Amino acid sequence: MASSKDWFHLPPFIATSFSLFFLLLLFFLIVNGRRPQLTSLLFNPTPSKNHTSSASNTYQASGSGSGSGSGSSKKRGVEGCNLFDGRWVYDESSPSYPAGSCPFVDSGFNCFRNGRRDLNYTKLRWQPTHCTAPRLEGKKMLEMLRGKRMVFVGDSLNRNMWESLLCMLRHSLQDKDRVFEASGKQDFKARSSYSFRFIDYNCSVEFSWSPFLVQPWDSKGKVKETLRLDMIDRASTRYKDADVIIFNSGHWWTHEKTSKGINYYQEGDYVHPRLSSGDAYRKAMTTWAKWVDEHIDPLRTRVFFRGYAWSHFSGGQWNSGGNCDGETVPITDDKHLAKRYLVLISILESVLAEMRTPVLYLNVTRMTDYRKDGHPSVYRVPAGRRSPETIQDCSHWCLPGVPDAWNELLYAMLLQGLR
Repeated sequence: MASSKDWFHLPPFIATSFSLFFLLLLFFLIVNGRRPQLTSLLFNPTPSKNHTSSASNTYQASGSGSGSGSGSSKKRGVEGCNLFDGRWVYDESSPSYPAGSCPFVDSGFNCFRNGRRDLNYTKLRWQPTHCTAPRLEGKKMLEMLRGKRMVFVGDSLNRNMWESLLCMLRHSLQDKDRVFEASGKQDFKARSSYSFRFIDYNCSVEFSWSPFLVQPWDSKGKVKETLRLDMIDRASTRYKDADVIIFNSGHWWTHEKTSKGINYYQEGDYVHPRLSSGDAYRKAMTTWAKWVDEHIDPLRTRVFFRGYAWSHFSGGQWNSGGNCDGETVPITDDKHLAKRYLVLISILESVLAEMRTPVLYLNVTRMTDYRKDGHPSVYRVPAGRRSPETIQDCSHWCLPGVPDAWNELLYAMLLQGLR
């Protein structure tokens, strides 16, 4: 029987073969480790067994105004940084596109063209406390999106964000005629779907109207329309194969928008006689999460969910005399921030945490709470159409403005996929 020492005395050609094999293997691992593929890392995230879909292990789900870092004044890269803990700072180089210059901005968001001349609201940039977020480079982002589809899905606040990104990307192009809406549409306020094509990059940046993410339902009998809490919106067939999807849903889950929960919410054939907006929202978000887990391929599609953005009505709501005109500076003292915490936010975060599919959480709630100065207010319409009875808009945002910062954080999180 051979001794253990005999195993170490291999014939020379075998020893040489093993050595070459391990050298080639080591070379392969080093080369592939140093040269990651842009598309595979950016758009093909691999779920881990310990995945938490709110991405709180990288970007904390909520932030305090004081932060929780080492206290060093030196800014670092965004890896491991809470991008949503920070302050608005004055930046003379902002905005990334001149006020009134972008043809894709809805008239209700075009505050400059509607007569607003205090432009400090366009000069504020979001600065995370413990890192420096990169400025959005339009051409670099378009290169990342080359051959891809990015789709914003949700309500008019997501349309606000979508129009902002279109303007930021368009402004980086030398030939601005090389971007256009695929169907020739010129008005983007209708509750519909839109697709802007960037010809030189063979990519599209799209919007799909779906304020609840679940399906409105025409029913028979005493109820004219219900909301099917157990069915994803039919529009999902248009975007499920996109490469990047940014969802939102929140502002329509109020009693005014949902018939006060009376005979409005439906599951199967059953119409709830009464259901709170919180319970309905949980059911709808659970339906959405299940659909994402079952129909979105995480090896192909990067999924984001943009959180709730605060409104700043004073003296009433949008339909009862609420106003925000005259607000020209943001809140700077944390003690004046909202003390309320919407149950919808807690529900959303709990649903995201239970999902199998990686979903990156754009937690813009706190950063928007500071910006009482950023809404259209009376500048949602031109001066000639304004009257003391004009309904003010203290929910949406002027463009350029706050949604530009959301897109810069979206850009930072996409870049993080390259690390």
